[in-house]
Amino acid sequence: MKRVKLVVAYDGTAYHGWQIQPGAKTIEGELNRTLSELLQEEIQVIGASRTDSGVHALCNVAVFDTDTRIPAEKLSYALNQRLPEDIRIQSSCEVETDFHPRHCDSRKTYEYRILNREFPLPTRRLYSYFTYVPLDVSRMKKAASYLIGEHDFKSFCATAAVVESTVRTLYETSVIRETDEIVIRVCGNGFLYNMVRIIAGTLMEVGRGNLEPERMKEILEAKDRAAAGPTAPACGLTLVNYEFL
Repeated sequence: MKRVKLVVAYDGTAYHGWQIQPGAKTIEGELNRTLSELLQEEIQVIGASRTDSGVHALCNVAVFDTDTRIPAEKLSYALNQRLPEDIRIQSSCEVETDFHPRHCDSRKTYEYRILNREFPLPTRRLYSYFTYVPLDVSRMKKAASYLIGEHDFKSFCATAAVVESTVRTLYETSVIRETDEIVIRVCGNGFLYNMVRIIAGTLMEVGRGNLEPERMKEILEAKDRAAAGPTAPACGLTLVNYEFL
C-alpha cells in the first residue's frame, strides 16, 4: 500500500464544490470515480481544501491510498486521459503513508477577481465578478490592511458553518488593479466557510463608498456575520497557491 499526492486544477463552474454530496456532481466525486475505474480498486481521496460550489482552483491537493504498481508520477498522465476536460492533474507523486494534507501546517492563497468596467465581457464571466459601479482601490487597500494578522474572523464566516474555532491568521491581504480588473489576494493559514467571499463582498462595499475603511476593525471586533458585507459570488474566486510548511 502506498499513498499518492495529486495536485489538482479545475474549473469549478459545473460542480457543486469539492466535497461529495448526494445526487450532485463534485470534484471529489469525479476523482474517486476515475481513480477507481483506472486502478480497479475502491479509491476515496482526501482533499486539502473543500472549495465551495462554483469556485476554481489551480493547485488543490488530494491524497489517496492504493495497491497499484503504476509509478505514482505516471498516474497524472493516465488520469488526465480519463477525467473531464475541466479537471486536470498538475502532478502526482508518492508521499509518506501518514501524510495528511489537512493536518499539516500550510499557507493557502486565494484570489478574487472583479471585472470593473462599463460593460461585462463574455470571456471573463466564469472567472470574475462583474460590476459597473466604480470601485476605489485605495479605500479597499486601506480596509484590507486591518485584516492582516491573527484575528477572530467570526464576522467573515457563514452562519451555517460548524467549526471549533473561528480564529485564523492572514499573512497577506492585497488589492491590485490590473487595467479593468481588480484582484483581491488573500494568503492565510486557513479559511472559514465563505470567508474569502465575505471579505471580497465587504471590500467592495468599501470601494463603492458604502462603508468607511476603518469600519473593518469594528466588523472584526463585532464577531457577528451581520456586521460584514454580502457574500461575493463564487465565480470570481480561485485557489492559486498551496504551500506546505
